[in-house]
Amino acid sequence: MDEPVFVIHGVGNRDRDGFTQTVAALEAAAELTLRPVYWGDLGADDTFVDLALPSRRTAGLRDDVPDDTAGSPRDADTVGVLAALLHHHTSSGPDTDLPQAVRQGVRDALDTEADDGLRTGPGDPDTEQFVLDTLAKQWPATRWLSSTDDEALLCETGRAIADAVKADTDDSWTGLRGPGTDREQQHSLIRRRLADLDRIAGAAMQAVAGRANHALRTRYGPATTRFLGDVLVYQRHRETIQARVRDQIAAVDPRLGTGPDHRVRVAAHSLGGVIAVDMATAQDPLWISSLVTFGSQPAYFHLCDPRGGQLTPYSLDAPVTLPPSLARWTNLWQPLDVLAFAASGIFRLDDGTSPVDVPLPHTASAGLWTHSEYWNMPQLASAVADALRPPG
Repeated sequence: MDEPVFVIHGVGNRDRDGFTQTVAALEAAAELTLRPVYWGDLGADDTFVDLALPSRRTAGLRDDVPDDTAGSPRDADTVGVLAALLHHHTSSGPDTDLPQAVRQGVRDALDTEADDGLRTGPGDPDTEQFVLDTLAKQWPATRWLSSTDDEALLCETGRAIADAVKADTDDSWTGLRGPGTDREQQHSLIRRRLADLDRIAGAAMQAVAGRANHALRTRYGPATTRFLGDVLVYQRHRETIQARVRDQIAAVDPRLGTGPDHRVRVAAHSLGGVIAVDMATAQDPLWISSLVTFGSQPAYFHLCDPRGGQLTPYSLDAPVTLPPSLARWTNLWQPLDVLAFAASGIFRLDDGTSPVDVPLPHTASAGLWTHSEYWNMPQLASAVADALRPPG
């Protein structure tokens, strides 16, 4: 009988029976003997994590308004809105120059034509220039409008300012041309209206961002929380979790993984791949003949914080050489899985070759959160079988 392949799960797994069933399905598809290695009960305790999350009321959202974005296809719209806000409200700082879109809005409002086709007073170039000059001086004082590049919003801002100036003058507009024009009053009007519009724009942006924040937390928050929580727990309790893995391997055969003559085969998802690589490169290593990781982060973690054991820090002149205790490594990733990282650019096996990075196709049904979709992909079973089936 073939030696079993031990399957280590990743973050956020709190269902031992469900994981066992998942491994059984993968076993049947890959036609290999697989053994689940469960450590989820040692992961993060997220029982009360909701107490640390901003509530709808904290985010400025009415509790009596139904949230029709969370858990629905419109989540994608919410993500898009938030992305647009993050794009427009840039970290590069406010634009102190009056944007062209604002100028165009002012010109559009002041350069109107009467019904008979004759140009009316608002087209007076002195008035237009006065409004533009005043806006340019006041623009750096805005908090929100100066931090957006949304042309529609900026153009409507210019229009609204110009319309306010028009409404505050004589209907015939003759007062704008005569020596009695109160430019100081108009200056004050522009300044007040611009401040009002800036405040309204800020309130709207924050309200949309608050709703998007709530929707994103509702749909993706639990997975994100458990990912971060389990990573933090593993960093602090690495020995305890690795001991669980060793115990479950030893329960099958105490010799497995103990030396070059008793290597073990491993498949690991997400943080499980980090666990496997950490164990294979420790001072007292788990000897692995073939490793398959999917949606995993060993390379990323090592770049951010060198893992120690037998590994050296990465440098451009010298990729990290893996010890002979890790003989083969196939790393699978999906293009939309933001928690999956390549390994071949960072590591080299003991024989000088690189780990094999294998991209898996994205399935449309997976949506935006693809990190857990590997288990459902037929390509995973075939990739595991190809990488872990004994030669011959």
